[in-house]
Amino acid sequence: MSAPIDRPGKIIAIHLNYRSRADQRGRTPATPSYFFKPSSSMAGTDGVVERPAGTELLAFEGEIALVIGTAAHRVSVADAWSHVAWVTASNDLGLYDLRANDKGSNVRSKGGDGYTPIGPDLIPAADVDPAELRVRAWVNGDLRQDDETSGLLFPLPQLIADLSQHFTLEPGDIILTGTPAGSSVIVPGDVVVVEVDAPHSSKTLTSGGLRTTVTQGTVDFDGALGSLPAVDDLQRAEAWGSREEAGLAPIAEPVEAPAATPALDPQLRAKLVAAPTAGLSAQLRKRGLHACFIDGVSANLPGAKIVGTAKTLRFVPAREDLFKTHGGGYNAQKRAFDAVEEGEIIVIEARGDATTGTLGDILALRAKARRAAGVVTDGGVRDFAAVAEIGLPVFSQGAHPSVLGRKHVPWDIDVTIACGGATVQPGDIIVGDSDGVIVIPPALVEEVVDATLAQEDEDAWIAEQVEAGHPVDGLFPMNAAWRAEYDAARSADAESAGA
Repeated sequence: MSAPIDRPGKIIAIHLNYRSRADQRGRTPATPSYFFKPSSSMAGTDGVVERPAGTELLAFEGEIALVIGTAAHRVSVADAWSHVAWVTASNDLGLYDLRANDKGSNVRSKGGDGYTPIGPDLIPAADVDPAELRVRAWVNGDLRQDDETSGLLFPLPQLIADLSQHFTLEPGDIILTGTPAGSSVIVPGDVVVVEVDAPHSSKTLTSGGLRTTVTQGTVDFDGALGSLPAVDDLQRAEAWGSREEAGLAPIAEPVEAPAATPALDPQLRAKLVAAPTAGLSAQLRKRGLHACFIDGVSANLPGAKIVGTAKTLRFVPAREDLFKTHGGGYNAQKRAFDAVEEGEIIVIEARGDATTGTLGDILALRAKARRAAGVVTDGGVRDFAAVAEIGLPVFSQGAHPSVLGRKHVPWDIDVTIACGGATVQPGDIIVGDSDGVIVIPPALVEEVVDATLAQEDEDAWIAEQVEAGHPVDGLFPMNAAWRAEYDAARSADAESAGA
């Protein structure tokens, strides 16, 4: 039937809800997450939507819209559908150029005038099975989206029940229930048509075609008022649906980096904590590895010892156009600190430039909350005293008040980097103490740490002999006579311990 939709009190949309879309994005949420759209974004059928001047990534999303009929407050899943009055079509339009700066809230990217066309006809919710609805979308007559609610990650009644436990859903409120795979970029002149129907019903039940035409805006955003549109390859890939659709080259597999190394075994970690970097580096040199030092860094916490596996972050030299596309929003720096795992050490390539900060107190708090083992950067640290107070061990070139964009663009994570003159790969073993920081290849770590601890035991015995008055000549290193005496003393200790 056809009926007007009054201006709703709330428009609630879900971020990701179709399996096909989750497969396309490469991530599947465990629970639903939502955002609000302003009621001023509503539009009817045969409307127009403006792509603002200076933007490129306006995308359509065909969706099933639910119109609440009776108030729902803490309703059960079994009872939830009875609170829905109507089902219809919607186009959850979004401007990806503004997406990153709102960090998931979608206030600006999804809130524009005309960004929520609804209608044209309303299907009585009582006449349909919520598990057997279909949404389709066409662009210029070509079918782009075609999926059914049997493919939802979170069924429609679950969304109503979930939302109702947080706030009351009131009559007229609208819930946008997610878009399937196929959403993509539209340009001025394109015409999008969205339809919702019930293909398995014995009756013909359809929303009719919700038609929206894209026009070109002429007014630029004012950068003096707020953040300007900015896009990068990640936003282009997500807006178009894939890197291929966006005309981007596939991401090459990193051939030089080894597979991710599992977390350190607790026994191995304990050995590394007991082993000094001076001894570990000596054993690495004996095995032909002479470039194992991360030079020029020192600890922010006196006496700090860090042991962990490397999670790498790479900065490239600052360039204004690249910082515009890669420096803002959810950039590589933020992704690294959000993704670091317990026991990992974030190692940052800052090209040895100490004249700007590479992290500050907020990111240090995030790393601490993620139970990271520490941070190593060959650049500077902002909020140096605050970071130290947080208690996160950081090895750096020292304090600097400057922000990231002065010298660096956060570029990528989990790749082979150079830090303080040392090559570091994801999963390499990092050990730092008052003597500095070294890098140990995972394949050698057991051998190296065992040899280091054995040498430490030997050096302790030598120190005892020197303290007793013996000259170092022939003792350090030990000649054959001293070696025999050492072996005898250790044998006696072993027998005594076993008695």
